[in-house]
Amino acid sequence: MAKQKASIAGSNGTTKIEMANRLFFRLYQCANMLHKTGSRAVEKEGLTTQQWAVLGALSRKSVQGGVSVGDLAKYLMVSRQNITGLLSRMARDGHIALATDARDRRARLVTITESGRYVWQVLALPKIHAYYEQVLADFSVNDTARMLHYLLSILENMERLDAPAASNGDDA
Repeated sequence: MAKQKASIAGSNGTTKIEMANRLFFRLYQCANMLHKTGSRAVEKEGLTTQQWAVLGALSRKSVQGGVSVGDLAKYLMVSRQNITGLLSRMARDGHIALATDARDRRARLVTITESGRYVWQVLALPKIHAYYEQVLADFSVNDTARMLHYLLSILENMERLDAPAASNGDDA
């Protein structure tokens, strides 16, 4: 009898691992397709999904005066190393400005430029909203809310796993 319970538990554990593998592989595929199809949606504006994320982050009211490169990297959950080249290209294209922080001369502040704000609000956002409509066409508001809830739960668990690495000085 004990052996039978062990095999059932093992079977359930295997099923959960198999489901987890499928889930995370699908998340990986979704991330890749978001980059591919999302970038296609805003390519005429010269943007990629990474640049769209940066412009979206910089358009928040809470960062109107600018945000440090480190804080922007934390918000986007990327490493400073990964965001540096992206920010340089966006500054070159006139979408953002990089300036030395007056309070901390070692830090650099990132702000969205007027040109960047125009590209974001007038050119890109309507296309991004249309992209969302197409991708989520079969989802109800409740479906979307549930999906968001579950993704936030996964993200929180991942952040918990990352906390020890972050406290050891590893970058996101």
